[in-house]
Amino acid sequence: MLIFYLIGTHLTPRVNEEAHMDETTNMEQQYNRTDLVKKITSIYLQQIRYLVHFSANFKGYHRRSLTMTSEEQFTSLSKEELRHRLTPEQYNVCIRKGTERPFSGEYYDHKVPGIYKCVCCGNDLFSSDTKFDSGTGWPSFWAPIKDETIKEQMDNSLFMRRLEVMCSKCGSHLGHVFNDGPKPTGLRYCINSASLRHVRA
Repeated sequence: MLIFYLIGTHLTPRVNEEAHMDETTNMEQQYNRTDLVKKITSIYLQQIRYLVHFSANFKGYHRRSLTMTSEEQFTSLSKEELRHRLTPEQYNVCIRKGTERPFSGEYYDHKVPGIYKCVCCGNDLFSSDTKFDSGTGWPSFWAPIKDETIKEQMDNSLFMRRLEVMCSKCGSHLGHVFNDGPKPTGLRYCINSASLRHVRA
C-alpha cells in the first residue's frame, strides 16, 4: 500500500509498520481488490498527467505570489496550544505538513451545504458551492472563497514540484493545488479533511 503515499497531494513516509498494516487491512476490507486497483490506477494517472503538464507550463501556472511558511514560522497560534486542541492527525497535517489517507477523511464525500473553515484559526477557506468529486479520495474545490484567504508556496519535496496551499491567516498546511480541475478555473484544490471544519450554511 506504499503507492498511496507516492501518489497523494503531499506524502509522509510510514514509520510505524504496525499502523501501516492496519491501514492496509482497512482499505482491503473497504474495497475489493479490483476496485482498489482501479482507484490506485486512477489517482496515479492523474498525478502523472499533472506532473507532465506542470513541467511544460510552470511559468504560467501559479496565480498568487509565493509565500514562505514553515512549521517554525507558524505564527498566529502557538504550536503548544494547537497540540492540545487538535487531534494527533490534525496536528500532523496542519503543522507538520502530513497527509491523511485517501478516502478516509471526514469531508471527501461530504455534500452538506456550508463553509469549510481552517480547523486551526477559523478562517473561511472554501464553500460547498465550489466543491466537486475529483475521485482522488480528498476533498476537492475549484476555487477558494476569496483569493486572499489562502496563500501558496513552492513545494519541492519528494522529487516533485508542487504548489502547497496554506491558510493565509495562520499558515496552517491545507494541501496542494493542481491544474487539472473543472471549469471555470481549471484548478483542483486538493485539501485534507483534517485541516478543515465544516459549518452548515
